Order: sequence, then structure tokens, then C-alpha cells
Amino acid sequence: MVFIADFFWLKALFSCLKLLVHFSYICSSKQKMKSNNKIDHPLEKQSNSSFQNISKRKSLKILFLFLFLCGFFPHAQVVNKTDSNRVKSQDTLVIDSGKKDSLKIFKPTIYDYQYQTQFSEKKIFDTVFTHDKTFIFSQYNNKNNFGRIQFANIGEGFQSLVFEVNPEQNLALLPTNKSYFLLGINDIKYYDVKTPTTAFIYHNSVKSGAELTSTYTQNIGKNFNFAVEYTGLRSLGLYQNSLAAQNHVLFSGHFKSKNNKYEAFAHYLHQNINNQENGGIENVDLFFNGDSRFDNRINLPVNLSNSESRFAYRRYYFSQEFRPFSSEKFPFKIRHTIFHQANKFYYEQDSPQSFYFNDVSELLDYPYSSKKYSKNLSNTVSVLFDKEKFKLDAGVRHQIIKLGIGTALPNYLDIPQEVSENRIGAVGNLFIKLFDKVELNANLEISAGKEFGSFFRSANRLKFEPIKDYFVTAKVNFQNASPTFNLLMNPSVYKNFTFKLNDPANETTTEIGADLNLKWFQSVLSANYFRVDNYTYLNANALPQQSSSALNITQIGGEATFSYGKFHLNPKVLFQSAVANKDLFPMPNFIGRANLFYQTKAFKNAAEIQAGVKIYYFTKFASREYFPILNEFILPGTTSYSIGGQPIADVYFNMKVKRMFFFIEAQHVNTTFMQNKSFAAPNYPIGDFRLNIGIVWYLFS
Repeated sequence: MVFIADFFWLKALFSCLKLLVHFSYICSSKQKMKSNNKIDHPLEKQSNSSFQNISKRKSLKILFLFLFLCGFFPHAQVVNKTDSNRVKSQDTLVIDSGKKDSLKIFKPTIYDYQYQTQFSEKKIFDTVFTHDKTFIFSQYNNKNNFGRIQFANIGEGFQSLVFEVNPEQNLALLPTNKSYFLLGINDIKYYDVKTPTTAFIYHNSVKSGAELTSTYTQNIGKNFNFAVEYTGLRSLGLYQNSLAAQNHVLFSGHFKSKNNKYEAFAHYLHQNINNQENGGIENVDLFFNGDSRFDNRINLPVNLSNSESRFAYRRYYFSQEFRPFSSEKFPFKIRHTIFHQANKFYYEQDSPQSFYFNDVSELLDYPYSSKKYSKNLSNTVSVLFDKEKFKLDAGVRHQIIKLGIGTALPNYLDIPQEVSENRIGAVGNLFIKLFDKVELNANLEISAGKEFGSFFRSANRLKFEPIKDYFVTAKVNFQNASPTFNLLMNPSVYKNFTFKLNDPANETTTEIGADLNLKWFQSVLSANYFRVDNYTYLNANALPQQSSSALNITQIGGEATFSYGKFHLNPKVLFQSAVANKDLFPMPNFIGRANLFYQTKAFKNAAEIQAGVKIYYFTKFASREYFPILNEFILPGTTSYSIGGQPIADVYFNMKVKRMFFFIEAQHVNTTFMQNKSFAAPNYPIGDFRLNIGIVWYLFS
């Protein structure tokens, strides 16, 4: 088993909080706070005086010592530059000494700290204390997990309550329950910062351990930036055999030549996602009977005693662009992108588990632990026409793809140890912007091979502003691809779970949807429709099958924010249903979330606080079951039961001091006065009441 070292930073962080508030008050006494909606200045105005306040200098020394001892952590929720103050303040201060020469001092502003993904516009770090941050930074994967329900332990995973299409599962091995923590190619951030910048995020864990994420980024000269990011998570959990351990290391770099003719993006990512697998609690009646012995969840028997799943994800990525002509009359570029991605999934056990079989005849002469993997070497060359409001690129792509298992299975099963192929395809992208009112993005990818068939994906998004401050975003997406590699074949010591899906048809997914952003109450209305042909799923026996008829799903939802003085209410709802084949993807008909909170300045405007209650609810439904061997969800069996219909309430207090966010949450607080009856999946209760503590800190040197 893999264990990550415990973290001991929380006490130091608490002791530093009071100091930080005092330090911020000293700084704010020289400069009035701006309005609540304005983005904070990343660096306070520097005094020209030769002498500094002694107490401020001492506070700075203590803070720097604390940061050196603790390390640094990453993440930044950001906004577009166009969404903030459009007038960029000067970044230099000229001091005239009265002599021939003058002294020019660099004075950075918020606009000097930016990031981008490779194919997006640059954005700035956002330090505004908006209500959505409580849904992001209070989650250990730092995402808004509306439409999902979390297992009892952080790092243990989620069950998705809504139908989703994950592009990372295309032509790759990616178990569903490992997918919520991965960084795809389009998730990698490339920075442009004028001074060395660090950020960190801390989360406490369940019973023992912690999660820390740290980022350090720095420009070398004006044209090159590098960044280093590390995340480590260890959480023991409430139940037997529920330890979660994760880590990832990310190196990224971005270079742009002085003449703007050459640009390159590169990164290396290595992620590990490891979990003990307990198969859920053995007897649900013991969970409900009120016996005080089982208030300590470690006393509840579980189905598996010595099993764990491990997933390793590694990617090398390099993309470069060259502009052969300097004139704006010939805005052409040549782009070359190459990456190698390797995924490995292990299911390990010390001995066969009686939970999975009834008789030794159901076992194979095969190692107790199994392994399968996929590899993808992709090489793309394309030509771009690159104008500010019109971009078009088209290119060719070659891929070498492999899918295999660690140890060969007996020959009579007719399951190959490895399947590989060369694929040839084409890619294209189109971007059009008209009158600053209409924006079109279209992407196309086509490839073909003998083993995994054809691949076609088209993603199209149209955004326009029919009336000032009212935005409509429409999308039409289409995908025709092989089922996820995790369902194509599986090796196991258990005969019943050893399979190869023979001659599978491509899954065809059509998605049509639209969002309407209204000026009133910051409202968003949305509607989506999915049609999936040849839907591939795991039946109640954990074997893959394809549906002969289409799966049709409709979704309608909305979100708004109502304010009265310093009190605010932010509700979000989603209604969904399957038009046909409802049993293939069980889902709740309604998912709702409400956030009622109070927000105000405090400590003589040196800090800002939020206090409120969040309630999460979804209707009762016949849920899928979690299957550890594959880390997938299977259709419910004859002994399964419905989950949902129970509110999940959190009471929280959040505080912002300069560029530090402090989060404390009493999660599932309603279990302090009522019994926990909420499940993430059958036999997997969600967590009981606990205090969830998190800290986010951005540091601009």
C-alpha cells in the first residue's frame, strides 16, 4: 500500500492567521479599501520614504519565515481581464533625484499576474471573495461538484448523478472513479508573472492526514516562464480499509521569442490515485439500527479486507508554433504538437475475496493482483491562419495506441495480452468573432484504425449578445468513438469478471444545449439534450453490454443570486429524465442546492467574512452500485436499494484577508440531531458530521 506522509501545518497556519489580520490592518491604514466588487491590488502601494514602520517590518519577517517553513501551495480561480477594470495602471514609478539620471522602480499591478491554457486568452488572478468560491475551495479536488455525491472519505471519489461525457476517456484507459482528479491537456496552466509567485491550498482530511497543493512560478527574462506544482493527499477515512492517497507532480513551461515568431508550450505530469477498497459496509441494518457500538464507524464490518486500486497517469507534452512571415498581411503559423500519455490501472489483493465468488471453481489460475494499461503517442502538424478575430487551423495527426494487460491470460479465453495500432487522422479548429457580439468556436477531429475503429468528434459553440448584458451560449457536439478502454477487456483471478467485449460498435453521442445569462439576479437558465446510440454499460453482473436502442436524456436547470443588503441567497436546480431506457442510467429526477449567506467587511475593513448554510438535495432513485475491481458503476442487482431523498446541510464561516482565503465548514451538520441516512452508492454511506478546514493563499513576491 502507498502512504503519503502526514502533514503538520494546521497549528502553524492558525497561529499565523491573527498575525496576518494585524499585518493587513497596518497596511490598510495607509490606503483606503476600495469597493467590494473591485479586484484587489496584488501588491500594496510602496512608500517612497526611507524609513518603514517597525511593526510592519517585523510582521513581514515573521511571515516570510513562516512561508519558508511551510512551503507553498497552488490554485487560482480567475476572471477574464475583460471582466475587470479595463484601464491598466502603470507598472513603473519614476523617481527624479534632481540629477541627470532618474530611478525607475517597478510597481506591479494585478494585470502583471496572468495565466492561460494553451488555446485560451490570458486571464488574471482573481482575489474577489465571490460566493462560488465556497463550492470550489471547500472541495478537495477544488471543483464545483454540483451533480455529484461524494463518498465518505475525501479522495475516495464521487458518484455522478447526471450524465457526463469525459473527453479524457477517449482512446484511453481511465476508470470512471479515478477521473475526477486528473488534469487533462486543456487543464494545464501556463503563467506570465512579473515577479516570483507562489500559491497554496490546504485541506484537512478525515480522521488523519491532510491535502496540500503548492505552486511556484517565475519568469526568466520577459519571454520564458516555468512553473512547478505538487499535490499530496492522505486521508485515513471513517470506515475500515478506506485509506485514500494521491499525489501529482507537474512541470510546465512557456516560451515566446522577442520577435513573436516562435512560441512553445511544454509540460510533464505524473499523477497517482490510490485507494483501499472495502466493498462497502457488509450489513446496512447495522448502520440503521441505532446501536451505539457502531457510532464509531470503524466497528462496522465491511465486505473487503485486503484490496486496493491504484492508477498511475503520466504525460509528456510539447507544442511549438512558428510564424514564417513577420508582416501582419501574412498571419500564418506552422504548429507541431507531440505528446505521450501512459495510463496504468492495478487492482491488488493479498488473496481471493469471498465477496466476489462462491466456489473455487470460479477462480482462474492467475495472479491475485491484476494490471492493465494504455499508451498513446500522438504527433500532429498543422497550418494556422491567425488573426485576432479570425483563426483557422487544419492539420494531420498520427497516433500509436496500445491497450494491454500485465500477465497473459490462459489461451482458451482468447483474450490478447496487448492490442496496438497505428492511426491516421486530421484535426481542425475555427474561431470567429464579429462586432464583439458574436463568437463561434468549432473543433473537429477524425482518425481511423483497424483495432479500435473510426473516431469522429465535433464540438461547436456559439456565443452572442442579442441585448446588452444578456448572453446566449448554444452548443452542438457530436462524437463517434470506441467505448472506454476500461470496458473493452479485463483480466482477473475471478472468472466472472474476466472479459473481452467482442466487436463492439462505436458509441455515438449527440449533445445539444444552450445557456441564457440574464441581467436580473445574475441568473443563468440552461437546457441540454443527449442521445447516445450503442450505449455501453456494465450490467448487474459487472459485464459490459451495448444497448440496441438509444439512450435519450433531457436536462433543464437554472441558477440565480438574490440579495437584500448583506444577505444573499444563491439557489441552483436541475431537472432531468430519460425519455427511454431509463434503467440503463438510473438518475435522480431533481438535484437542488441552496446557499444562504451573510457577507460583510470586518476588522476595520482589513478582512471580509462570509457566514451561511448550504443545503444539497436529490430525489430518491434506484442507484447504480460501485464495483471496486473496475472502479466503475454497475446496474443495481436484486438486493440493491434506492438512495437519496435526504438533505445534506453544511454550516460555514469563510474569511478573506488580502489574498488569503480561510474556510471552515461544519459538514453534514444535520446528522448532529438526526440519523445519517444518506448514501453515495448502495452500501457506501456519505460522511457523518465533521469540521472541514481549508486555506488558500496567493503570494506575489
